[in-house]
Amino acid sequence: MRLLMWWSGRALSSAATLLGVSVLIFAAVRLMPGGFAETVLGPFATAEQKAELAARYGLDQPVFMQYGHWLGAVAGGDFGISMISRQPVGAELLARLPVTAELTVLAVAASVLLGVPLGVLTAVRARPTGGGGLGRLVSGLGVSVPEFVLGSLVVFVFSRYTLGLEVGSWIPLTQDPAANLATMILPAAVLSVFSISVTARTTRDAVMGVLVEPYVTAAVGRGESPWFIVRHHVLRNAATPVVTLVGTTTAYLLGGALIVEHVFNLPGVGSYLVQAVGRRDYAVVQAGVLLAAGVFIVMNVLIDLLVGAIDPRLGVMAGRRS
Repeated sequence: MRLLMWWSGRALSSAATLLGVSVLIFAAVRLMPGGFAETVLGPFATAEQKAELAARYGLDQPVFMQYGHWLGAVAGGDFGISMISRQPVGAELLARLPVTAELTVLAVAASVLLGVPLGVLTAVRARPTGGGGLGRLVSGLGVSVPEFVLGSLVVFVFSRYTLGLEVGSWIPLTQDPAANLATMILPAAVLSVFSISVTARTTRDAVMGVLVEPYVTAAVGRGESPWFIVRHHVLRNAATPVVTLVGTTTAYLLGGALIVEHVFNLPGVGSYLVQAVGRRDYAVVQAGVLLAAGVFIVMNVLIDLLVGAIDPRLGVMAGRRS
């Protein structure tokens, strides 16, 4: 019964969140300077030409009527037609989703495989006087450098010098997996720098918090080796904040993919949305933002379930709160 109530509360809150996002993005794209007619027809278009184009796409109707028609279509699984390509938006997003998904998966894998060991290592080797300075320095630099700056620098270096990795091209995974990986390594590395740094810092703080617990002190007194203590006593108890962060970071990486895909010219959802914003392609922007919000909601649900599996006490408390 409690689980059913939890799922019901989650479903209602998710629906309310998506509804709120739909209202905000629908209003935001129409408040951007330079409407669709001005972008398509140019600055010298006449008022009659603009009115004809607006009538063709239903942009001459009141905003609340436009929103109602769009929301009803989305509820039925129809995200509309792109004003630029005249193709269904859902099909366009679905065709580009594998690129963004692969980029995000590679970045998340790098965050976990590099960030967690780095955080554990700096925590174990830290001294009361403030050791682990190198790890903190690396994580601080990673958090401070924006993706577009790092991405532009990487593109410049690898375009100017032959270093064995290509930039500005993309090969489908189904066509040649090895060549595909070679084209995705640099974008995934740039995208993962921030998340690796944050994961390492969070892991370090979580591990250091567990290392001062009495049961760890007792294990040290029994003569157990440091890495045995870390494996059997520390990692599981320090996992909750790290798992929460990784799940939240995954949703953040989807947003970062917009910039990275645009910089590296990858045909993913991110670059598609950037182009749509520049062209004022309302249907594409609305569908893309709504898709990102849906992914974020799903990730939050998965985080709650996984944290509950790691620590049942948190799962019970989450059920009571709902």
